[in-house]
Amino acid sequence: MTPVGLSVPQLGPHVDRAVLKDFCQSAEALGYGGLWVQEHLFFPYEVASAYAGHKGRPVPEQYRSVLGATQTMAAMAAWTERPVIGSSILVAGYHRPVELAQSLATVDLLSDGRLVAGFSVGWSDEEHAQMDVDPRTRGRRCDELIDALEACWGPDPVEFHGQFFSIPRSDVDPKPVRSPRPPLLSGMLSPRGIERTIAKFDIWNPVGDPAQNRELVDEMNTRRPRGRDPLQVYQRLFLERPGGEDEPNGVDGVLRMVDRSREHRMDAVIIDASFWRGIDSPAAWARLPELLKDCVEAE
Repeated sequence: MTPVGLSVPQLGPHVDRAVLKDFCQSAEALGYGGLWVQEHLFFPYEVASAYAGHKGRPVPEQYRSVLGATQTMAAMAAWTERPVIGSSILVAGYHRPVELAQSLATVDLLSDGRLVAGFSVGWSDEEHAQMDVDPRTRGRRCDELIDALEACWGPDPVEFHGQFFSIPRSDVDPKPVRSPRPPLLSGMLSPRGIERTIAKFDIWNPVGDPAQNRELVDEMNTRRPRGRDPLQVYQRLFLERPGGEDEPNGVDGVLRMVDRSREHRMDAVIIDASFWRGIDSPAAWARLPELLKDCVEAE
């Protein structure tokens, strides 16, 4: 069985409370296994960063408006009972550990232990600058943030001292429902990100060809630290890739990719429609769970 999750209405001008709530509850009623958010802060008019590693590719227009990630997750937790509530992904450099440990533990508590906490290092120099973070440190900060979060979610009293973060001896509560912590998902794809995933995470969340991803994750699992379970792999699929440079998959193409993901033993699938040109109104968002329901009914 390969659960199918959906990225929720979060980006762009066609999102409001009613659309988000109806989408989440419709997805749950239809049997989707997860509801997923992403993180972006603002839309600068002048961008020097290489969007998603592609120099010169324009930042998608959908990023002009983005609901806050952890706040959206809290609403999703309150409105549903069964699906995973996940981040794919939070940008590590935009957070400090005590604040984030509290926010995510709150989501886990409100969802009765359904949180999957996903992270990556991001790509936007402009957004890192807003958080007073040197983007050249983003990999090391991510490593330390994960270590500090695990300390915060461990037994009290908590104490942590690193290069970027220092937590004095203190109680940090609430703790997550699941012990010792929620599953950690990595959206990292670079060689260094792959090594970070092998060392610190429970789930890998790649894009691209499921067959190649299965081959790579099987190799990654041969290098896992002793005592760690094998990495799970949650395949990310787009109805249309960000930037609009590739031909859209559309509904039929994504349904075929879900089948291919199951064929190659993905542990879960996340479908993202945020950048699809078919999303042109609140009603289009509202119809999406029904449009894609064949991928759930095929279980």
